[in-house]
Amino acid sequence: MVDADVPERMQAAALDEFGGPEVITLRKLPVPEAADDEVLIRVLSAGVGVWDVYERQGVLVPEGSEFPIVPGSDGAGTVIAAGSQVTDLAVGDLVYVSATTRPKGGFYAEYAAVKAEYAARLPDGVPAEHAGAMSTDALTALAGLDTLSLPRGAWLLIFGASGGQGHLAVQLAKRQGLNVIAVASGPDGVALVTRLGADVSLDGHADPAEVLATIRDAAPGGVGGILAMAGGKTLDRLTETLSDGAVVAYAHGVRPEPRERSGVTVRAYDGVANRQQLQRLNELIEAGPFVVHVAETFPLGKVHQAHKRLETSYLGKLLLTIA
Repeated sequence: MVDADVPERMQAAALDEFGGPEVITLRKLPVPEAADDEVLIRVLSAGVGVWDVYERQGVLVPEGSEFPIVPGSDGAGTVIAAGSQVTDLAVGDLVYVSATTRPKGGFYAEYAAVKAEYAARLPDGVPAEHAGAMSTDALTALAGLDTLSLPRGAWLLIFGASGGQGHLAVQLAKRQGLNVIAVASGPDGVALVTRLGADVSLDGHADPAEVLATIRDAAPGGVGGILAMAGGKTLDRLTETLSDGAVVAYAHGVRPEPRERSGVTVRAYDGVANRQQLQRLNELIEAGPFVVHVAETFPLGKVHQAHKRLETSYLGKLLLTIA
């Protein structure tokens, strides 16, 4: 089924060569067509993440892509066409998407065509205008929690808790019945994770000895696992609070990688986008109010400024508004 009101061309931010933020420019491109297993989405918003930088630089380019390349793995919008094999989504559905495989282009555009398995109906409790920034980081946070596989009531430490993935992980972990120690960045980061439900909120820039003492007071039996969204000396010190046999889980791409230490297992993970994980994510999100914290919003025409902002410090996510 297809929405009859679909133009032939669309506005998109695309690149004809790899390089810095300046290579992404606005132009008019053909609206992609949805294959039998795809949906065509009228995009409302798109997330801006470090993976988009890797795509812009030519390091992480979706297989089958050809110039001009439209970046953007994360997005949200309305389904306006559904292929003949698509049975779980329909025209008119408001959806969010995480699609690293998308040879027809990404979400830095008015329209995007992706496989239906990467899309899910927007769960209750998430503002539609923020949903485009949620998917990849939320799915990655869920994969990290799966990697740790801690029982209800265990103590979890999230390092980098006020970042894009971290602030979503805080909320998902609480929905799984975990006690959360959130190590955030600065007073604003501490305030954010506290508001999101962290049991203990700490500033990663504070005196390490005081941070360690606070964690040991909260979890005298030891922390069951660390979800690391960043690396470095502070993280290595925090592993001293782990119980014997605990796990440090970190997303691929975290640098430096967490150091091995006696009695602790270090495991890397990647987010997974499929129907099962999207359904699990939606069930967790709908268990209560869920916040996608957007630090700054940019119109599509200022996408190069959004990429420059990625190089700075901020809380939560960056977002492009398309419609």
